[in-house]
Amino acid sequence: MDRLIEAIENAQNPSVVGLDPTPALVPPQVVASFADEVSDSVEDPAEIPAAQLAVAYFEFNRTIIDAVADIVPAVKPQIAMYEALGPAGVDVYTMTCEYAAQQGLYVLGDIKRGDIGSTAAAYAGHLSGVASGDTSFDPWHEDAVTVNPYLGTDGITPFVDAATAADKDIFVLVRTSNPSSKELQELDLADGGKLYEHVADLVESWGSATIGEHGYSRVGAVVGATHPEEGAALRKRMPHTFFLVPGYGAQGGTAAGVAGMFDADGSGAIVNSSRGIIGAWKKSGEYRDSMTADEALSLVASAARSAAQDMRDDLRINVYR
Repeated sequence: MDRLIEAIENAQNPSVVGLDPTPALVPPQVVASFADEVSDSVEDPAEIPAAQLAVAYFEFNRTIIDAVADIVPAVKPQIAMYEALGPAGVDVYTMTCEYAAQQGLYVLGDIKRGDIGSTAAAYAGHLSGVASGDTSFDPWHEDAVTVNPYLGTDGITPFVDAATAADKDIFVLVRTSNPSSKELQELDLADGGKLYEHVADLVESWGSATIGEHGYSRVGAVVGATHPEEGAALRKRMPHTFFLVPGYGAQGGTAAGVAGMFDADGSGAIVNSSRGIIGAWKKSGEYRDSMTADEALSLVASAARSAAQDMRDDLRINVYR
């Protein structure tokens, strides 16, 4: 977490770009441009559409990364978007993480895993890498992953152990931004508190042995931007827990709303935007069906860069005031 905090300080920008491509977010010209290349390289015709889209995803992601790498400190690819395409999609996920890491970005893998025992330890391979005899390698290229705490301490300890051994981080779901989260997270407890508050206390304790130079542990928390008052209260409740804050922009969260999730020094949180940045080209008014693939990618890059700059400036005004 120290490295993430330092990357944020260097960029003076506590924002992370979610790399969550979908067929609707990638210009059709880009997908079409790989038709011949994929058709020649894929043996099973049934796999061609997924493989073609996967290759387009990587080109799209690389364009976004190149456009924002000097603005943002981190990216957050959502693995579900890639797994939906099968093996080709998983390859593109790892390639995307590796490419982002090569550009000096902190890579937060949004995998939301949660299990116990040997299964949890296997999932934690996203952090520890893959052992092969006396050596190991890291196929995932992630600096952190998201984790679901529903199974309790048994489901978290293997991730904390792997993160500690590999000098990486985890972010545990605490108060999420989706509307139906209240069905569970706001349940009243016998002591008068809420379920998410109890989870928050657990997260703070899970990271207590891993506090770094900047005062935050390697066990972070996911706290949605759509719950500003609760987020501010959680900031006080979890003084050593770094927040990943989704829900900015498209889901209704604002920079002013998330300001209370930062500490007095303007640290302690990083705010995510996905569609608002990678889909900014669709709202630019400059897109034309007649564009070539290169022209469409150029628009994707310029619109994403402008949106990332706007988000950075918005957060600077409200967080560092």
